[in-house]
Amino acid sequence: MSSYKLLTPGPLTTTETVKREMLIDRCTWDDDYKNVTQVIRKQLLDLAQVDESEYTTVLMQGSGSFVVESVLTTAIGKEDKVLILTNGAYGERIVEMAEVLKLQHVVYSVPYDEQPSSLEVQALLEKDPSITHVAVVHCETTTGMLNPIKKIGEVVHSFNKTFIVDAMSSFGGVPMDLSGLYIDFCISSANKCIQGVPGFGFVIAKTEALEKCNGQARSVALDLYNQWEVMKKDGKWRFTSPTHVVAAFAKALEELMEEGGISARYERYAENNQLLRSRLAALGFKTYITEELQSPIITTFLFPHKEFSFEHFYHEMKKAGFVIYPGKLTDVDTFRIGNIGDIHEEDMLALCEVIENYMVVKNNEN
Repeated sequence: MSSYKLLTPGPLTTTETVKREMLIDRCTWDDDYKNVTQVIRKQLLDLAQVDESEYTTVLMQGSGSFVVESVLTTAIGKEDKVLILTNGAYGERIVEMAEVLKLQHVVYSVPYDEQPSSLEVQALLEKDPSITHVAVVHCETTTGMLNPIKKIGEVVHSFNKTFIVDAMSSFGGVPMDLSGLYIDFCISSANKCIQGVPGFGFVIAKTEALEKCNGQARSVALDLYNQWEVMKKDGKWRFTSPTHVVAAFAKALEELMEEGGISARYERYAENNQLLRSRLAALGFKTYITEELQSPIITTFLFPHKEFSFEHFYHEMKKAGFVIYPGKLTDVDTFRIGNIGDIHEEDMLALCEVIENYMVVKNNEN
């Protein structure tokens, strides 16, 4: 395959230096390698602005969805009930997992272009005292929506419930103080805003909450508690770890710090996003959600007219060196463009110029 700029919510465009880390073979049992794991775990706590006396980090093999399921199967016991908030495909995936795992659950669903209401969460918790956990997606990449986890977390905390946040596409790219947000389990992935490659995810958990999970998991491989018990001793993974991916992630964390940390990365992502939105708006592209609900991660655009062919548009963008994302909505035609990864202003300007030229040609044809 040729080299493209991936304008997706992950996997995403990585630096050459991150890629080069994967050229070396490493042994899972080697002390140097296990130390890399321990350093990563500590660095993630620092990024989350929490203290290791109260929080811990567990790395888990697999895609982001594997790690979400590991939290659900481990943290929610047979007598527990989870309230799942949904306004997109990834919240709905949590519901699907709960159904397969046979977890007691209740769903609070709102339209894809709306945020869940903290007041409604409060009403649901008041109505049903048997609810023990609340789960929500922070950045719902179905639309690019950033959900109000601070307000929701305050409500969840006031009822003394366990708060699970899927921060897959936001952690590392959006500043987050887990303690101040009252998050008990924060879930993310190596190939998102920290700009590593696919292969593992991680959970930053309140240690007290994780300690209560012993023996609850309905899975061997996805038992988050047992993974933690082994890993916290010396950095050893229970089963074969993705060594190349871990090494790349360690380098990606180093480069995040060199960039200026999460605040600097957030600023770059936000500038990418604003540039993209403003330039495409001038061409007649409208966004699916309003600007105040928009994350700096990915934007969903409506088709500009009925004759618009996404397939043709996609292939023309790919010819120019850019890979974009199809829409994930069923009620309206959309496509998505991400602006995370090793993407900078010059890349967004080049993309916008390609789109502008494309639209001129198509308008002349019509």
